[in-house]
Amino acid sequence: MSNKDKLFIFDTTLRDGEQSPGASMTREEKIRIAKMLEKMRVDVIEAGFAIASKGDFESIQAIAKVVKDSTICSLARAVPGDIERAAEAIRPANRGRIHTFIATSPIHMQYKLKMEPPKVLEQAVAAVKQARNYTDDVEFSLEDASRSEFDFMCKIIAAVIDAGAGTINLPDTVGYSEPGEYGAMFGRLIEAIPNADKAIFSTHCHNDLGLAVANSLSAVMHGARQVECTINGLGERAGNAALEEVVMAVRTRQDMMPVETDIDASHIVPTSRLVSTITGFPVQPNKAIVGANAFAHESGIHQDGVLKHRETYEIMRAEDVGWNTNKLVLGKHSGRAAVKARFEALGITFGTPEELTVAFERFKDLADKKHEIFDEDLQALVSGVVAQEAPDIYVLGEMEVNTKTGNQPEAHVSLTIHGENHRCSAKGSGPVDAAYKAIESVVKSGATLKLYSVNAITQGTDSQGDVTVRLAKGGNIVNGVGADTDIVVASAKAYLHALNLLAAPERSHPQREGI
Repeated sequence: MSNKDKLFIFDTTLRDGEQSPGASMTREEKIRIAKMLEKMRVDVIEAGFAIASKGDFESIQAIAKVVKDSTICSLARAVPGDIERAAEAIRPANRGRIHTFIATSPIHMQYKLKMEPPKVLEQAVAAVKQARNYTDDVEFSLEDASRSEFDFMCKIIAAVIDAGAGTINLPDTVGYSEPGEYGAMFGRLIEAIPNADKAIFSTHCHNDLGLAVANSLSAVMHGARQVECTINGLGERAGNAALEEVVMAVRTRQDMMPVETDIDASHIVPTSRLVSTITGFPVQPNKAIVGANAFAHESGIHQDGVLKHRETYEIMRAEDVGWNTNKLVLGKHSGRAAVKARFEALGITFGTPEELTVAFERFKDLADKKHEIFDEDLQALVSGVVAQEAPDIYVLGEMEVNTKTGNQPEAHVSLTIHGENHRCSAKGSGPVDAAYKAIESVVKSGATLKLYSVNAITQGTDSQGDVTVRLAKGGNIVNGVGADTDIVVASAKAYLHALNLLAAPERSHPQREGI
């Protein structure tokens, strides 16, 4: 580091990002992402909300056991039971943090908490003191800070710092603030609070108005030294501040920024792909840094300029954020060792030799259908091989779909359900609709289809189709994913994957209170 301040990067993809409807992850999927975040040198990984569910607790604990270089954090409301559960979850970590919070805005205190400000302050202080019994690293958040009263924030911040909080987070919980206003709030509070120098001030911005990254950077310019963010900007509603945008804005504009990060940006794109594959949330092509078009130039003027001197139209190098990783092309003659090495470079590891064998067999099958296999293909290929915790209740056998201009498509599907073979047929408005109706004729899941999304994984007519299916039932929302060079087969795989996830209690995803 130079003489500039360090900006701590706090990643909450596994906690706040997971609160996106349908983005819930299994324990092993969270571990895979956590390992990539560690490789990227993220300072703090918020691994979950320990009290929310048994699955969240076990995921935090498992991550705390395997991640050694990043601080592992659990969220906890400012109540004793939450804090005890969070402390137990992070106990195995080399460095553990408890992140406790309470709402401080008038609207939240009156209508949600039904508490007067003095009681809120008392509960906040008690929570921080309790958390300090378990760890020296305690973060306190003022939920809905951007709509809180200044004088009350001064009182509660000063009190929780005295109680032992080393990080103070001021979330823009509902994405209401704008950069000038949000940054000025940090500057005023840091100047007004006598013991402000004893804590690091942190941002946590939601993107409801598309200002999450701008608000975060404005706060940094006014004294914040931690930014809470997620990979791909994942998060509930419109998402959170995108880690990749914050990091690269700080790196690219060192002429303006008073801070630096420790992030190894070369892992940004592989991590982005991993999160997208696991959650089933595709990255839009024009997404900054990690979108497929982020470094593409079609305009003749732009192409001419870049060829003559890259900096004419590129302010960053694609290689610096990991885009060079898609240069290695594998094919049907590639060996097991080369494929395994490429998986590992993408952050994909296998718990058993059998898992690698299954993945390699899938690779060979795909190589017979496609001439070239890219990193995106490999990410999609391992879906369902690595860390598959959903029960295999519904398994696709054979499928035949008949379509002809002027005739209604008809699907004939063979399924294995609880080990028993079933054959079903149905007609539909299209081949995918017919396949889904055939499946439902025997499954009778009662689930509601909330989203059907198709994306080409790579270029070319032989590209795999990546299908995401979001199903809802009984308050639970899950994303099923499937990939195949046959888009109808991919669609069936995604639908059955979602049905299997609905049958797995650990994948149920009720929305949870957070900041």
